[in-house]
Amino acid sequence: MSSTVTVHPTKGVRGIGLVTVIAGIVMIVAGLGVWVVVSQTLSAEEITVSEDASMFAGQHVAGPFTAYAQAEVINKHALEASDGQTYAQLAQDDPTRDTVMNASFLRASLFTSVVAFGVCALVIGLGIVFILLGSALRKLAGGPQVVVDTPGFTSSGDLSHAAHRADPDEPTSRPNTPAAPPPERPSTRTAPEAPSAGSSTPPSAPPSGPSSTAPENPPAAPPSGGSGSPSA
Repeated sequence: MSSTVTVHPTKGVRGIGLVTVIAGIVMIVAGLGVWVVVSQTLSAEEITVSEDASMFAGQHVAGPFTAYAQAEVINKHALEASDGQTYAQLAQDDPTRDTVMNASFLRASLFTSVVAFGVCALVIGLGIVFILLGSALRKLAGGPQVVVDTPGFTSSGDLSHAAHRADPDEPTSRPNTPAAPPPERPSTRTAPEAPSAGSSTPPSAPPSGPSSTAPENPPAAPPSGGSGSPSA
């Protein structure tokens, strides 16, 4: 006996997928907008990477990489002016203390822009992932209804028969074999115990005296004067 099961798509999953897609789009738009604002603000400062920089020398600072390169050059110049000492290591009356302090402020501003660019990139990446997940959820929930035929069982006999058929190694029929005889029980009789060496009771002795079967008086000997015996 078989039964039919109809699988209906979940309507709530389509709504969750739609919300996820919208959230991804909002995150991408926000990330791109903040990126553009930070880039324009940094570019308005008209900062150019120094020629002695290890990378991006002479380029206009308008992005995360050029901002990082310029921050490293500023730190290099500040350490050269203070003989390798930081702002906290300089004495309060040292004339280079103000120069190192300004360099630290400039580096902090540039590193802040670098962090802002990194956060924007992270938000844009998460927005793309959200859109992909939302689209997948909507496709899974938007499929047609699926009808599945499943075998049904009405009694325990059908279940055992199905389990028997499910085992391919077990034969379908078994020969009638006689039942094995029950095992024999061991004898409960015990042998008589021998008297121990330290026992005070002596073993029983056989009865003394003549046997009850022997005659009390032996038969008399034949007379010597008989005719049949030789004379002395």
